[in-house]
Amino acid sequence: QVQLVESGGGLVQAGGSLRLSCAASGRTFSSYDMGWFRQAPGKEREFVAAIRWSTGRTYYADSVKGRFTISRDNAENAVYLQMNSLEPEDTAVYYCAADRRPPLGSISYARDQYDYWGQGTQVTVSS
Repeated sequence: QVQLVESGGGLVQAGGSLRLSCAASGRTFSSYDMGWFRQAPGKEREFVAAIRWSTGRTYYADSVKGRFTISRDNAENAVYLQMNSLEPEDTAVYYCAADRRPPLGSISYARDQYDYWGQGTQVTVSS
């Protein structure tokens, strides 16, 4: 059974940094795409970043490009999201997700393409 467990959220001032972790278990994820999504109060869950586990290729939403970095650790079976220069608009619950049948070419940006989800971790950025 696939389990994704996020950690690393918290309260930070604008301009600060946080590193989110996603511990993945229950499968070999070498053929998966792994994504981070976020959901702010009253808003839809939106794509933040993704990584193709097999190649390490990364993809980002325009709103976080240049500030966030997604990475994976094969030995730890974990995915990370390094978030720098945080803004109040980044405040949301952040979710780790796994796509077990990734498309050819680019990753899926749509949340309904992801099969497994973690419970989420709260990130709050104060101004």
